[in-house]
Amino acid sequence: MYRDFVGFVGGHAADTRPPERMSQQTESPSSIVDGTNPSYRPDTSRLTGYLKRLGSTLVYSSVFMALVAAVEVGIATALLGVPLTAAPLVVALVTFAVYTTDSVADADTDARSNPGRATYARRYGDQLMIAAAGAYGVAVAIAVLGGPLALALTVLPGAFWVVYASDWLPETGRSIERVTGDLPRLKDVLLVNSALVATGWAVALTFLPLAFADAAVTPTVVVVFAYFFLRSFVDAELPNVRDVDADAAIGVATLPVVVGVTWTRRALYGVDLGTAALIAVAASAGLIAWPFAAALLVGLAVSLGVTALAGRVSDTDVLGVAPDCCYLVVGGAMVAAVLFG
Repeated sequence: MYRDFVGFVGGHAADTRPPERMSQQTESPSSIVDGTNPSYRPDTSRLTGYLKRLGSTLVYSSVFMALVAAVEVGIATALLGVPLTAAPLVVALVTFAVYTTDSVADADTDARSNPGRATYARRYGDQLMIAAAGAYGVAVAIAVLGGPLALALTVLPGAFWVVYASDWLPETGRSIERVTGDLPRLKDVLLVNSALVATGWAVALTFLPLAFADAAVTPTVVVVFAYFFLRSFVDAELPNVRDVDADAAIGVATLPVVVGVTWTRRALYGVDLGTAALIAVAASAGLIAWPFAAALLVGLAVSLGVTALAGRVSDTDVLGVAPDCCYLVVGGAMVAAVLFG
C-alpha cells in the first residue's frame, strides 16, 4: 500500500516488476529511432498496404495507361522528327477518358475476368465518370488550339469507342440479328474488335503530333502508323487470353476463344516478327534512324517475352499491364540513344 501511495503522489503508478524485467522493458528511445536496438523491427505493413493501394489506383483508374499513351506519342514524335507539342498530354487525357468509361460500362462483364478492376469501377463509378468527362473536355479544349485537324483527331478515339462498344452494326449486323435474334457489338466480332481498337490508336498516336506541328505526311508516317497499328493489335489481343473464359461465357469472339490460347500466342508471335521486319526494312531505307530502330526492336523483344507468358502465368493481371510496359522500355531506349548515341 505504501509503495502504491508513493507512486501515486509522484505522478504515476508504481511499477512493482522485478528490477531485471524493468531493465528489459525500458529501452532508450534513441536506440529505437536510430536502430541500435537489435530487437527492433520496423513495421512496414502500412507502407506496403499504401503502395498496393496506390498501384491498384494507377492501374484500375486508367492513370497508368494514360501515362503510357503519353510515352507512345513521345515515341511517335521522335520517329516522325517533329517538334514536341501538346499532343502527348491530349492523348493521355483521351486515353484516361476512354478506358475509364469502358471499365465502368463493362464492370459487370469484367467481374469474372478482372474482379479487381470491376470492384474499383463499381465503387467509384460516379467519380470515375466525372473525371473521364472532365479529362475529355480538357483534351478537346487543348485540341482546339491545334486547329481543326487536331480537334477531329482528338474526338476520333471517343467516336471509335462508341462504335466499338455500343449495340450497333451496319446492315451486315442487321442480317446477323435477323438470323440469330441478336445484334452484336463490334466489340464482340472476331478480329474486328482488335483491329478497330488498333486503328483508332494508331491514327491518334501517329497523326496528332503531325497536326499539332502542322507537318506534312511523308513515307515515314506510313511506317509509324503501321508500327502502332500492329503493336496495338497485339496489345488488344493479349488481355483476351486472360479473359478467355469470361468472353466465351458472354459470346465475345476473340482469338483465344475461337482458336485457343496456343494458336493465339503463335499468331501474336507472327505479328511481332512482322513488325520487326517492317522496322528493319524502314531503317535500311533511311526512313527511321538506326538508333531509334534499335530501340523499337528492343521493345519488340520484350513484347515477344510478354506474349510467351500468355496462358502460362497464374497472375492474370500481368497480361493487362505488361504489354504497355514495352513502350516504357522503348521510350527509355530512345532517350538513351539521344543522350549517348
